[in-house]
Amino acid sequence: MARIFWVEDQFHWIDKFKPVLESFEFDNSDSSPKNQVEVHKFLESASRAINHSTNKPDIAILDANMNGNDDAGLSISKLITQKWPDVPIIYLSEHSGTGIEQKAFEESSAQDFIAKHQRNVEQVLTWRIKALLRHKQMQSESQVTSIDRIVSGNLTIDLTTWNVYWHGERLMNPSNAQRPLAPTPRKILKFLVEAAPSPLSTDQMADKLNSDKFNYANYRQHIKTLRHSFEQACERKQIESFIESSKSGKGIVTFGDEGAYQWVK
Repeated sequence: MARIFWVEDQFHWIDKFKPVLESFEFDNSDSSPKNQVEVHKFLESASRAINHSTNKPDIAILDANMNGNDDAGLSISKLITQKWPDVPIIYLSEHSGTGIEQKAFEESSAQDFIAKHQRNVEQVLTWRIKALLRHKQMQSESQVTSIDRIVSGNLTIDLTTWNVYWHGERLMNPSNAQRPLAPTPRKILKFLVEAAPSPLSTDQMADKLNSDKFNYANYRQHIKTLRHSFEQACERKQIESFIESSKSGKGIVTFGDEGAYQWVK
């Protein structure tokens, strides 16, 4: 479910877009409840709501011009940025390609400016929102969520015990399921997750491991060990193959021609 804060003064646009915003599955989950779309038709109402709200929205959609006021969108944008600096802002306006759009990008923290009259505007709006929410999630997740663990999707790395879990299943040494995963593969996995969504080359990984003897052959072997450890965890949990997922672009993914890998949640 997504919480959307929307400022729009024309009823026909509200009637056009609100059902789409309420029903679209921004997180690809069929079980998600209906999205919450909070609509404000007046600048004053929107300002009061921002100043007094205790519920931060996931995204804000602004009308650039309200009741003839070209600066209405800018005023609301600044309030939102002051109150919720990490909330993405999209302008949905009839004034695309004008000085209003220029001011929106130059004088506010807008991430996008969408023309209302363009073809397939409903799809464009939902695609752009989904992309912004995904980017926001990538920034907030797959990083240290507490002082003692790293979480990235279904992966958890316990920084106290150095145990690694996939879907709650502990990763073990693929050559001996009674022994834990070796330290170097676990360190490599940690560095890949911390760097995500960026890849790490062999030289970059060597720097992080503080090793002048680390080469691509070492890197490739440790990645192979990691993938097989994940694969055995998948077999125990009876879930989708990690190796096949990695070949499809999710998991531990080969990046470029040679010498780099990346973690894709």
